Amino acid sequence: MSKTSRRARVLRKTLGAFISDPEVPLAEQRASLERADKIPRPRGLDYVDTEVGGVAAIVATPKRGADERHILYLHGGGYVLGSPRSHIAMAARLALAARGSTTVLDYRLAPEHPYPAAIDDCVAAYRAIIADRDPSSVVIAGDSAGGGATLATLLALREAGVALPGAAYLMSPWTDLTASGESTRTKSADDPMLQAPWLQDFAEKYAGDQPLDLPGISPLFADLSGLPPMLVQVGSDEILLSDSTRLVEAARAAGVMVDVEVAPNMWHVFQAFAGMMPEATTALVEAAAFIRAKTPTPDALRV
Repeated sequence: MSKTSRRARVLRKTLGAFISDPEVPLAEQRASLERADKIPRPRGLDYVDTEVGGVAAIVATPKRGADERHILYLHGGGYVLGSPRSHIAMAARLALAARGSTTVLDYRLAPEHPYPAAIDDCVAAYRAIIADRDPSSVVIAGDSAGGGATLATLLALREAGVALPGAAYLMSPWTDLTASGESTRTKSADDPMLQAPWLQDFAEKYAGDQPLDLPGISPLFADLSGLPPMLVQVGSDEILLSDSTRLVEAARAAGVMVDVEVAPNMWHVFQAFAGMMPEATTALVEAAAFIRAKTPTPDALRV
């Protein structure tokens, strides 16, 4: 059994159900997650509120050094909560470690804008980014629903014949909105961040009148062939563990190169606490190393 840090044990006890009670009014849930904007943003980057591909976003760019690669970051929140403000600190920390810049996208949320609005926004932003960059220097990354959106965006780009990014990074991705994974039952008491009723409620809000097993909604059920290399990080104690383990199996069966890291004793999107607990910081450092390895600089390509 891997030893868990004292900071992680304290955080686990204080998290409780966090925002995962569907009985709480949606406006309150959204406001709760937005309070994550109080987390200090890393220094060493310039932050600009702008639009990318016609979609609102925060773009963070290093103040010094080469902007060697770019991360299109898709935030989590069940496709119903979240914004660039709730996730900018984590995304910027990742970009800084990866020696690159990042766009954190404010894609449209359900239930006001059900599927495929969010994916349409992600595709539009990616197209705008690669208009000025080599796609091989771009990574699409996301946590939870943002991880699912990362996969759905890659699938939409592949089907449209658009050049794919150099890699993808998925944190606790929500890949199966039908909740058919074993961990939705066996880990329900272990994960301090999520509860099954919350997942069901948000899945229905996002899908609208579409079936939950539609590949664009639940990319676990898609043909994953031709996708770029990906890193999947997930906690051993989270309700969506099966969403990751089954994704890895399916991707490898389709010939996709996948690295997977199952963090002992960790919960859903534990990386959000990077800088506050060592397990989260280590995970982002390892993800940054993966991103650098999969998006070599022009100088490295010439060696």
